[in-house]
Amino acid sequence: MDTKKILAVGTITTLLLGGCMANKAQQGGFGGAAVGAIVGQAIGHDTEATLLGAAVGGILGYMVGNEMDKEDRRRLNDVYEYQPDNTTTEWVNPNTGNRYRATPRRTYRDPRTRRDCREVEILAEIDGKAEKTYATACRINGRWEIQQ
Repeated sequence: MDTKKILAVGTITTLLLGGCMANKAQQGGFGGAAVGAIVGQAIGHDTEATLLGAAVGGILGYMVGNEMDKEDRRRLNDVYEYQPDNTTTEWVNPNTGNRYRATPRRTYRDPRTRRDCREVEILAEIDGKAEKTYATACRINGRWEIQQ
């Protein structure tokens, strides 16, 4: 399975199943687990690799989701709104010292909802540890909303 298919399946899985999560940390954990499982399967081609990928992805996604505060979400919204695809924006949260790099990877119109959507890769450095996650947002009533 190629990388684009892996990311597409991970995004779809996250969108379909993530809606039942209660908070941003749980949403990040679920999304990370879904993408981690798919990447683990693609690399290792066995159940052990899939489970390991899900565990690592879930932990990293949970950490990133839990650490993003209001300022980080505002900066991420600016990325969705203004940055061209494949252009990286970096910032440091003044309250936490956490570092973020956000890169829009794909902008598209969802054929089902007819909304403009963007996929963004987020590299976060939290307490000196780097974590990577992906988020998709769609424009709803003029605002970018992270999809569950």
